[in-house]
Amino acid sequence: MHRLFSVFPVALTLLFSATTWANDTKAPAPLITVVTEGTGPDVILIPGLASSRSVWDGLSTQLSSGYTLHKVQLAGFAGQAPATRDNGEFVGPVAQAIADYIRQNALSHPAIIGHSLGGEVALLIAAQHPELPGRVAVIDALPFFSLMFNPQATKASVTPQANQFRQMLLTASEADFARQQQQAMARLIKTDAAREQLVNASLTSDRQTLADATYDIMTLDLRPQLPHIRVPVTVLYAWDPLYGIPAAQSDTLYTQAYSALKGVKLTRVDNSFHFVMYDQPAEFTRQVKAFLRE
Repeated sequence: MHRLFSVFPVALTLLFSATTWANDTKAPAPLITVVTEGTGPDVILIPGLASSRSVWDGLSTQLSSGYTLHKVQLAGFAGQAPATRDNGEFVGPVAQAIADYIRQNALSHPAIIGHSLGGEVALLIAAQHPELPGRVAVIDALPFFSLMFNPQATKASVTPQANQFRQMLLTASEADFARQQQQAMARLIKTDAAREQLVNASLTSDRQTLADATYDIMTLDLRPQLPHIRVPVTVLYAWDPLYGIPAAQSDTLYTQAYSALKGVKLTRVDNSFHFVMYDQPAEFTRQVKAFLRE
């Protein structure tokens, strides 16, 4: 079982500097809010499941002097109020909200960087709105999440499990959920100093949003949409000896999963768990800067 999978059962009309924007002012809460900082070409940063946009703070200090950073916060995560969503869908509506944000604010081909679930959102934007981004970076995410625990997985085969996990998340007691998140986060980040804030972001996330988002990414297979992407895509993925699998096995997983995406650049970051920005900050920043210069 892949280390990311263990987190679930046990576990972007108006923009001004440093404020929020909503794609539907009639909704009780926007799907996304955005904080901007820096000057220069536009870069959109999308965090992952149950994460705060603060995961990008270290990178921001390195980029804000040369780029305008649009740091997205997804509704319902890390203490933010949940948004109204149709049929419990998550990735699709968020991708549309960010696409609307790009158009409304006349951003010219921004770079989009997404971590984990945010990486899947970035891929979907590039596939469904190919004229919008300039380039995309996906941080430790596959186009079909469930390949991480079964390379032969299909939507049909994983739907029963996805339903079970959604229910487990919804029904777990506060004590059990807290214990599960502590255990899970130990397998997602090696850096002790950042672990507590990540656990807290998870514990303060809306449980229904978390459950729905988990179900969505477990059953959403973006591989058929990869050929629609027309911009350069870089994928950074983590590997560590503690995974207990050869690095070559991770290489094969990512190579096969992204085989339909012509010209994709796959780069492995060694000695890191899922939160590469914390476990290997220097290498992560180096790789992102190289991606933005390409």
